[in-house]
Formats: sequence, C-alpha cells, structure tokens
Amino acid sequence: MQGLLPCIVQNAKSGKVLMQGYMDKDAMAATLNTGHVTFFSRSKQRLWTKGETSGHTLDLVELTADCDNDSILALVNPNGPTCHLGTESCWADSKSADFTFVAELEAILAARKKADPESSYTASLYAKGIKRIAQKVGEEGVETALAAAVSDLDELKNESADLLYHLIVLLHASDLSLSDVIDVLKSRHNK
Repeated sequence: MQGLLPCIVQNAKSGKVLMQGYMDKDAMAATLNTGHVTFFSRSKQRLWTKGETSGHTLDLVELTADCDNDSILALVNPNGPTCHLGTESCWADSKSADFTFVAELEAILAARKKADPESSYTASLYAKGIKRIAQKVGEEGVETALAAAVSDLDELKNESADLLYHLIVLLHASDLSLSDVIDVLKSRHNK
C-alpha cells in the first residue's frame, strides 16, 4: 500500500466507528505530536488533519496497531460531526451497538444538567439536587427487585430502564459518569 496503513477511527466513549482514513509514518508522527488525528490524503497527496477546515477535530486518546501491524485503530474524542456530510459517523445509516445508545443517552442526560428545569424531567431532577435523585434511584431499585421477584419480565425491563436512567442522572449530578463505574468494574475483573 505504498507505506499507507488503513486507520479506523472509533469514539473512545461510545465505541461507535466514526470513519476510516490512511496513515503513513509522517501522519502517525503528526497525530502523536499534536494530539489531533492526521491522515495522509490520497486525493490531496499531503498530510491532512481531520477538522483543519471544519474545526471538527478528533482528539487522540490512543493509537494502536493490530496484531499484524497492517492497520491502525485510533480511539478519539470527536469535536463535532466526523463525516463530511455532517453526521457523527461515515456509517450514519448503520445500526449501532446497544452500548453506543447508552453512551448517546448519557451525553444527552449530561447536557440537560444545565438546562432550564422547566424544559425537561431530567433538568428538573438536576434542579432538585442529589438527595432527590438518590431517592429516585432507591425507589427504582426496589421496583426493579420486586418485578424480578414476581417474574414480571415486562415490568422488570421497564423498571430496569428507569433504574439505569436515574443512576446515570445521579452519576452526572455527582460529577461522575458510567465510564467511572466501568473503570471500577474493569479493575475488579483484572484481580
């Protein structure tokens, strides 16, 4: 491939695949030096930093090669849409993995933290404070357990959704995220 390796770009938080480009040694070096993903543009025949005209850069979290050293994975935090068509991903029409939806939901709930309490239930919860949100987590936890105890699977799904929603709100009200909880789970798994 004349010194070019395919580079898959993945959102570090949601896991969503955002785009694919090509890197050579200079593009990899520029990416590592600047912290912004840079490719070798085959059409322009030069280095090209994603977002150099749109401002929608890709902040590098990690750059790794696959086991055969013939492709690259860039984990990133995107600053706006990645696709030139204005969508989050170049595969905008593809079905996302379930955990991707949870990450998208988490971002929506976090954004409502500073919204007008009259604008949504979530914003009103944030306005009521951590004690009220924690109370809702407790209520939903009990309702989830009761639904499981009586084998009401539809109610168990609904109450579990309520519990997860309120837990995410509680985490964000406490300046935490699901990623913080996942880090704890990972550390426990590695023991």
